[in-house]
Amino acid sequence: MGPPLWQGRSHFGKPYVRIAIPSAPCHDQHVPRVSQDHLDARRREILAGARACFARHGYEGATVRRLEEETGLSRGAIFHHFRDKESLFLAVAGDDAAAMVDTVARNGLVQVMRDLVTRANSPEVVGWLGTQLEVSRRLRTDPEFAKRWAERSEAIAQATRERLERQREAGALRDDVPVPVLQRLLELAHDGLVLHLAMGRHAGDLGPVLDLIEGAVRR
Repeated sequence: MGPPLWQGRSHFGKPYVRIAIPSAPCHDQHVPRVSQDHLDARRREILAGARACFARHGYEGATVRRLEEETGLSRGAIFHHFRDKESLFLAVAGDDAAAMVDTVARNGLVQVMRDLVTRANSPEVVGWLGTQLEVSRRLRTDPEFAKRWAERSEAIAQATRERLERQREAGALRDDVPVPVLQRLLELAHDGLVLHLAMGRHAGDLGPVLDLIEGAVRR
C-alpha cells in the first residue's frame, strides 16, 4: 500500500494533493562510529610523523605537504585531530614534556640524561632532540609560544625539584647546597647534553661525565 494522500484546496482556490512520505526508522540510518582506541592510535600516528617532520625541517619548513608525506595522511585527517600546525607542534612537544616529567618523577633528571646517551642514535631520540631545538628557537623568537610553553616547562622543573626534595629527606642528597641550586645544576647539564647530542657529537664517552654530575648532587 502506498503512502497516504491528502486532498485539499490552497488559499488561491486551486486544488492540490499532498503526499505524506514516511520517515525512515532510526535503526535504518547507520552512522559509522569510530572507537576511542582507534582515535588514540591515529593521534599517536600523527604525532610520530609530525615529530619526525619537525625534527628534519624545523617548524617553518614542516609544511602541510611535508606533514602529509611524513604521516601518510591527508591534511583533512591531520587537522581533524589538531586545529592547526601550531596546535600540532605543541602537542608533539607537550607529549615529550609529559614523558620527561614522568621519568624525572620516578628516576630523576640524571636518568633522563642517561637514557638520552644510551639511545642517542635511535629515531625516537633523534626526533625528540630536533623537537627540543625547535622549542628553544621558538622560545627566543615567539613570545606567544613562550607563554603557552611556560606551563609545560614549569611541570618539568617542579618534577625535578620534588625529586630532589624527596632525596634530601631520604638522606641521599648533599645538604650543604640549597635544592634550587642543585636543580639549576642538573637543568644546565641536561640542556648542555641536549645541544651536544643534537649537534651529532659522540655520546659513547659520556657515562663517566654523568657519573660525575650525579656524584656532585649526592651525599
